[in-house]
Amino acid sequence: MTFNAAREWQFSSEQGKANYEAAQKQYPAQAIVDMAALRNNMRHLVSVVGGPNSGTAVMGVVKADAYGHGLIPAALAALAGGATWLGTAQSHEALLLRKAGIGPDRCHILTWVYNGMAVPFDELIDNDIDISVGSLPGIDGVVAAARRLGKTARVHVKVDSGFGRNGFTPATFDAALAKLVPLAKEGVLHIVGQWSHLAVADAPEVPEFVASTDRQIENFKDFTRRMEVAGIAPEIRHLANTAATLSRPEIHFELTRPGIGLYGYEADPAMGTPGTYDLTPAMTLQAQLGTVKDVEAGHGISYGRTYLTPTDTSTAIVPVGYADGIHRSASGFDMEGAKHVVKPGGPVRVMTTEGPRLYRVSGRVCMDQFMLDLHGAAEKLGVHEGDTVQLFGPGRGEDYVEPTADDWGRAAGTISYEIFTCLCNRIPRLYEHATEVLTPEDLAKLNPATIL
Repeated sequence: MTFNAAREWQFSSEQGKANYEAAQKQYPAQAIVDMAALRNNMRHLVSVVGGPNSGTAVMGVVKADAYGHGLIPAALAALAGGATWLGTAQSHEALLLRKAGIGPDRCHILTWVYNGMAVPFDELIDNDIDISVGSLPGIDGVVAAARRLGKTARVHVKVDSGFGRNGFTPATFDAALAKLVPLAKEGVLHIVGQWSHLAVADAPEVPEFVASTDRQIENFKDFTRRMEVAGIAPEIRHLANTAATLSRPEIHFELTRPGIGLYGYEADPAMGTPGTYDLTPAMTLQAQLGTVKDVEAGHGISYGRTYLTPTDTSTAIVPVGYADGIHRSASGFDMEGAKHVVKPGGPVRVMTTEGPRLYRVSGRVCMDQFMLDLHGAAEKLGVHEGDTVQLFGPGRGEDYVEPTADDWGRAAGTISYEIFTCLCNRIPRLYEHATEVLTPEDLAKLNPATIL
């Protein structure tokens, strides 16, 4: 008999159940994405900005393979939830969305990170993908491609309002305007938008950071005034990320760009928890235990002997490691180990005969596995090889004993974003509630083997 620490999955059909069983044979871990949660999170974000008729549209940011959740499934769920824009950092993901059949009649797509010397501007323009321009060479590249195609390029002007990343600074903006104005009048460029990014909108309780965000907003508005004076007023302004979408209604403007909120998380734990904002984490990461065995007190666990078992105990192997994206920094140490420090490792939900228990990574995370000290005898606890354990999920209340990606972020000294995006593709992605959320036409855009 094996135990299951995850909830019972809702299969849409016998084939869905067969897909689940096949994924377990393929790999001893699975990332399961709740499509209904993605859709509902987007619905909520649309309602936050006033609904579909508010004058503020919402972009589903699906960069980085939709934060590790899967580009096409997440994009389709976002559209089902009311998004009318999609955003990808890299151009190849924007093109994949179009190639999947998400046409310009259905939504706008914006892409913004590229090497201006090599990016396929021609393909982007030909596929009606909006392009961010934040450098003079970038403008030149877009213009050259638009002239070759004989087609107007839709561009969004990126301005550096104080983030220090992409975009024109106040000092370089006159040179940008000198290029943009005649090109817009000629019809080579369609100046669709003006945009920027906020640095510390996710820290609304820190007065210094609130003041910094206020300065960024004023800088952004000054860029708008300069565009208006030059005669190329932006049709769409967008500045609000997830944090500002949730906490700064005055800068929703014509478009907001929630990223992490789509996937069910707050921008920073300092803001609260997902439940604070009526968001539901969409991904559950689970694995099936490998070797379970008894060891004596003082037994070293993993490389470096950073963890020594304090008593006679049993250990269990979770067969995923840093090659899967499990952070080595989420290793767990104890005072008796070589480091002589107590450092809690990443949390794992394990079902036992006494109910669910939260264990932590014991010792160093290895390339393909990490270990748990069960702090007791596996036979008595009912823990066996093949049991399904849960690394993180939605966090369904304190009594449920379910870790979240935020918990793993704390253990690894990072943020939930990195926990998702580092999960490698050798972990199968499976999609729950896909048949409920998507139309038959959209469902056909997914790999059928991934549908539960």
